[in-house]
Amino acid sequence: MSASRTRRWKTAALATATVLAGLTTPALTATPAAATTTAYDSTYYRNAVGKTGTALKSSLHTIISDQSKLSYSALWNALKNTDQDPDNSNNVILLYSGISRSKSLNGGSVGDWNREHVWAKSHGGFGTSTGPGTDLHHIRPADVQVNSIRGNKDFDDGGSGFTNSGGSLTDSDSFEPRDAVKGDVARMILYMAVRYEGDDGRPDLEPNDWVSNGSDPYMGRLSVLKQWNDEDPPDAFEEHRNQVIYDSYQHNRNPFVDHPEWVDAIW
Repeated sequence: MSASRTRRWKTAALATATVLAGLTTPALTATPAAATTTAYDSTYYRNAVGKTGTALKSSLHTIISDQSKLSYSALWNALKNTDQDPDNSNNVILLYSGISRSKSLNGGSVGDWNREHVWAKSHGGFGTSTGPGTDLHHIRPADVQVNSIRGNKDFDDGGSGFTNSGGSLTDSDSFEPRDAVKGDVARMILYMAVRYEGDDGRPDLEPNDWVSNGSDPYMGRLSVLKQWNDEDPPDAFEEHRNQVIYDSYQHNRNPFVDHPEWVDAIW
């Protein structure tokens, strides 16, 4: 059982005991992300700061849509930089398993790592063409077999472990990443929903509260993604990755890494 599932089980048990004692308990919700400030608030984000809801989403869309685009083949070398193991410069960290693997083992064979689209490319049918199919803010190194197990499943809590899972879980219609990257996954999905609004010949990507979205341009489950964002705030690895993409590749930022509280401000 994952740590997050253990916490939920213990919380549910406590709530049941309290009710039996004749008391009432409030609804269980994650603590919203705390407000943050960054060095980019007066420059990059100046037209977004202070806004909420659709106004904030629209402003952020305009800001982050100004980006350089990579080819699909260029992602190999980019990922060797963005996801480099801070303790071993010869390796990358694999998203779902947490394994540190040699940069040279990129490919499609067992034991290799490949390019995982966190927003599954079949959800909207954008494939690997330049744009959403090559956006570094949601493409990460993943073990080939683990990538196949995740497939195009939506994200939700629950499931069973598997080889090289690193604590990630899966069932018939959803995938739960390991605890250390739950927030990363949420912020990548919600970045995509803000960046790709259907106004550039690309699909209008949106989160919803469903699983099994199939080929529709939606990814779920939004309520769970919001909880993951609150429970797993950005760490040094995620923040460094955001900076490298901004400085060296796409020259745009994932605003939810800089301001995780904007998730609740929009959704």
